[in-house]
Amino acid sequence: HPSVNMISILSLPLPELSKKLRDGSLPPEHVFYAYVGKALQIATETNCITEYLQESETQLRKAKVTGKLGLLYGVPVSIKDSINCQGHDSTLGFIKNLNKPAAEDSVVVQVLRRQGAIPFVKTNVPQSLISYDCKNLIFGQTFNPLLYTRSPGGSSGGEGALVGGGGSILGFGTDVGGSLRFPAAFCGICALKPTGNRLSKKGIISGVLGQKAVVTGVGPMAKDVESLALCMRALLCEDMFSLDSTVPPLPFNEEVYSSTQPLRIGYYETDFFTMPSPAMRRAVRETKQLLEDAGHTLVPFELMNVDYVIFNLCVRGVFADGGASFLKKFKGELEKSNTGLLFWLAKSPNWLKTVLSWIAKPFVPRFSDLIRNMRANTVDEVWNLHHEIEEFCHQFIAQWKKLNLDVMLCPMLGPALGIGYPGKLSVAVSYTMLYNALDFPAGVVPITMVTDEDEEELKGYQGYFQDWWDRTLAKAFRGSVGLPVAVQCVALPWQEELCLRLMKEVETV
Repeated sequence: HPSVNMISILSLPLPELSKKLRDGSLPPEHVFYAYVGKALQIATETNCITEYLQESETQLRKAKVTGKLGLLYGVPVSIKDSINCQGHDSTLGFIKNLNKPAAEDSVVVQVLRRQGAIPFVKTNVPQSLISYDCKNLIFGQTFNPLLYTRSPGGSSGGEGALVGGGGSILGFGTDVGGSLRFPAAFCGICALKPTGNRLSKKGIISGVLGQKAVVTGVGPMAKDVESLALCMRALLCEDMFSLDSTVPPLPFNEEVYSSTQPLRIGYYETDFFTMPSPAMRRAVRETKQLLEDAGHTLVPFELMNVDYVIFNLCVRGVFADGGASFLKKFKGELEKSNTGLLFWLAKSPNWLKTVLSWIAKPFVPRFSDLIRNMRANTVDEVWNLHHEIEEFCHQFIAQWKKLNLDVMLCPMLGPALGIGYPGKLSVAVSYTMLYNALDFPAGVVPITMVTDEDEEELKGYQGYFQDWWDRTLAKAFRGSVGLPVAVQCVALPWQEELCLRLMKEVETV
């Protein structure tokens, strides 16, 4: 449309855009078509969109008739493939799920619509969602908008690429081991993984159904923190609590988010399991320094036995059935490359896993641990596991309280790995998955870029185990000058507003 200034619309941050939409200074159709045009361009470049939601145009026409304007009135939003939208498939990258449209919108999408938002596209995911790359046989590989040879991350990879490329101002994904945080970090944007039940998961299809040891969260992705906060304000409303009564009726706590009190912030540079890339370590160090300069107190936090947590709690939790339900999803499907090793292990009988684990122990201890924890568990063992996770959580909180912390600053895996690498590096989820096992809110903020010095320093990268995984990760990090690197901000359960407050501070400094 000749009178539409696309560039000025696309450059507006979400809070400003929504203000202009609500006060009538910007017509919703101008905004809608500006984003449809941009989304189309980004989709052509990165292959991030799976479906255009045709009914968004009808919603756009109806929007003007209704009197009450929601907080997200007229805002076009993008939705991850696994989040149900009425009349559209949630494929999870499986061919058997094609042409099985969802009977109704997920609760999150219902609330978005009631707040005036217009869901307009669905975005790509890796087959099965249990991967942080983004490729399947139906829609193919999604590319990173910043560098096409890199993965956009996953499993909310289509969202990361679309929002990172500017084709969507607000996107929604899910996260069971970093699936919101990887794409945000890899594509240079922000994301928030709330506590597992702060936002409704009704109508959202998970990678491993019924698995409760490692908690999934659903959350927003956007260019900046203020947009995430606006989104949480809109979603944490009466509609959310009445449509899903299992969600605690906690409205957004404005006081906590906008407070200016100095914070006591715990921090660590490494989890002693996945050696951080030089840029990751520098990102935490520089952020720590800037936060101290801004008047906050920073306190070193010592992480204990993360390797035990990753294998004995996370891997064992997700695959407590020996991988049976994971395998069932692949029945009759082709293409398993994203999850090659996990798939092969899930197929092996228990006795073989025990033998292999025993043989591998002296040579590749981490591989041995992985195999051992993919055995099928008895009910008794699963209950013990759940108890152990509870105990671990209480210990972690006790250590947090002893240091009297408000929030925590942590590394985030980065820069973006090359396409195909995430499938070979399942162990590198340690920085993110820890907070799914604990069920703490965690967000990601991009803060720096890989420099030539980082690249030089990477030559000495050894890893803590010097095994095949460490060598592969060193290769995956290489050649990344100019790519973004993020940090992770964490708060205690149900403290999303405090988590966002730290993210805002980090973004500001």
